[in-house]
Amino acid sequence: MRTLAFVKRIIQQMFRDKRTLGLMMVAPLVIMTLMHFLFTSDTPNPKLGVINNDAALIKDLKNKDIDVKKYTKVDNLKTTIVDDQLDGFLTKSGSTYKLTLKNTDPAAAKGLQMKVQQTIAAQTAEKQKEGLSSFMKVLQTKLHGGPPLKLETVNVPKVNTSYLYGSKDTSFFDLLGPILVGFFVFFFVFLISGIALLRERTTGTLDRLLATPIKRHNIVFGYLAGYGLFAIVQTVIVVYYAVKVLDIVLVGSIGYVILINLMLALVALSLGILLSAFANSEFQMMQFIPIVIIPQIFFAGILPVDGMANWLQVIAKCMPMYYGGDALQTVMYKGLGWSDIQYDIYVLFGFAVIFIVLNVFALKKYRKI
Repeated sequence: MRTLAFVKRIIQQMFRDKRTLGLMMVAPLVIMTLMHFLFTSDTPNPKLGVINNDAALIKDLKNKDIDVKKYTKVDNLKTTIVDDQLDGFLTKSGSTYKLTLKNTDPAAAKGLQMKVQQTIAAQTAEKQKEGLSSFMKVLQTKLHGGPPLKLETVNVPKVNTSYLYGSKDTSFFDLLGPILVGFFVFFFVFLISGIALLRERTTGTLDRLLATPIKRHNIVFGYLAGYGLFAIVQTVIVVYYAVKVLDIVLVGSIGYVILINLMLALVALSLGILLSAFANSEFQMMQFIPIVIIPQIFFAGILPVDGMANWLQVIAKCMPMYYGGDALQTVMYKGLGWSDIQYDIYVLFGFAVIFIVLNVFALKKYRKI
């Protein structure tokens, strides 16, 4: 009977906490639905630029589900690939082909390389077949005399492959590593700041602060500065450990990497403090992870956003990690600089400002200051 009474109390407690009950039932369905749409999205066809190539080859490339864009003149190959969002570029000089791959997605780059090589090999085999057929026809007409016949051979074309970013040994983890560095900074700063401020409320520390002549913005900026110092230390340790110990790829400046992660930490810190206003216990704070944190990793660049449905791309652009992941890949993998990441930095700063302002209003509404 005592056990039944205990079970009854737990059930009644769960029904009283409707948000916990709702998240327990609804959150898994939301995440599963999101994953369903993410992993069932159609993969876009690779885009290949070509110049000095015959029409037959271009036709065969299109039959391989490659979107071919023809050029008559290219001044700067790298600029053309980046500006026109191409996955590769194929040029021909004599019997030699040069394939330049963007390589922002190693798996897609290898797939495009294989398709191009197969198409060129098939074209060569077809030419050899035509040459052999012509030789046999002439041979049949000259079986009873005439000058000796010579079979013309078709030289097998050579395909030289180069890479805009990375190399032939680039793996998926080289792209995943920079994103994980930013995600772990974001996740742990969010979790620790939210729970720490929640304890301030539940232990009565915040109530004692309210007895003093202190403004809402003073509380917000005080907590941001206090926890921010530890977030800075954590960010620097994570970045240096990832680069120096784990040897995660770093082509660009480590200073930019630290700056990007500091901006992610600031966003996570302000977001954690904001959401702690809506939690009454540490357990409720943990409930925000499936809704707020898990979607961040899906839209951070691990999955190609360009291949997602339009409405998913809109959601992606509402996620701080979308911009953080893009900036980290730009610096650590592509080796680019400030002009290529400044937009992401400004957006992350905008997220932080919005969350800080909302936090001030949340203090007024929920904490009655």
